[in-house]
Amino acid sequence: LSKLREIDLFHGLSASALERIATIIYTKEYRRGAKIFGDGEQGRAMYIIQDGEVRISKDTPVGEECLAVLAAGSYFGEMALLEQVPRSADAWAGRQCTLSVIDKDDLMRLMDTDKGLASELLWSFVGTLCRRLRDANNKVTFLTVASSH
Repeated sequence: LSKLREIDLFHGLSASALERIATIIYTKEYRRGAKIFGDGEQGRAMYIIQDGEVRISKDTPVGEECLAVLAAGSYFGEMALLEQVPRSADAWAGRQCTLSVIDKDDLMRLMDTDKGLASELLWSFVGTLCRRLRDANNKVTFLTVASSH
């Protein structure tokens, strides 16, 4: 549970909520260079990196663009738990990695049976999305100011 609490998405959840989520998590291993999911695929799970490294990338007209390199303790793919849109990038195992997986269907069943958990988790997602939007706004402001000089 302490590992889950370290993930900012789950940081504010109660111990009982973390215990319930822990019951649906399973582990999956990927060899270096293995594709975890592809751009355009329907998202069905989120991933927490237990060990190793994951590269998030996107094919562009000028070649592959690396968007992020994520290490142990990071998570990705969480938007698939909330929306029904295809993945917006590829995820590759940059090194041998062990991932904890939270499947969307399992989480939805859990939230259907535990409305308190559902409320806690959704508010946590809202907080995470607000922080990300604020960060994106700050970056856009910085880039706008920097390009005007």
